[in-house]
Amino acid sequence: MAGPSTSPVPKPDGRQSPTALALQRGVLRHFAALGLMGIPEFSLASGRRADIAALDAKGEISIVEIKSSVADFRADVKWPEYRAFCDRLLFAVTVDFPVEILPEEVGILVGDAFGAHVLRPPPLHALPAATRKTLLIRLARAGAARLAALHDPDLRPYADL
Repeated sequence: MAGPSTSPVPKPDGRQSPTALALQRGVLRHFAALGLMGIPEFSLASGRRADIAALDAKGEISIVEIKSSVADFRADVKWPEYRAFCDRLLFAVTVDFPVEILPEEVGILVGDAFGAHVLRPPPLHALPAATRKTLLIRLARAGAARLAALHDPDLRPYADL
């Protein structure tokens, strides 16, 4: 007997603009098509939240910082801190974003709600093994906690997941 249907669509948390949410969706679709699985709003050990943290089949971790506008980019001083938590760092922007203002040392994804494409591939900066292990465990626990919460909305996983 089939149970109630549970939609795997998380409730909006109100922090993202409609443009940022559209980019998030498009980047997650793009990554899934390439075999990367992403987790939006992923909490890092530093207390920062990555807009998207994604994991590929080799265990490499990419972090995507979504920039919904030039003002959003210019106000952001935290993005260099993400380098310590990923093998590849990217910005995701809309097609009308002036990409020439983005730093050279990160990859660039251009997208919308339906997908994204790589404008500039991100350089690889391999994580130390201990950092990778810690991040892999954190990603696995975050994914499991979010999936469990979809099946039981009253479940209260740890706040840092």
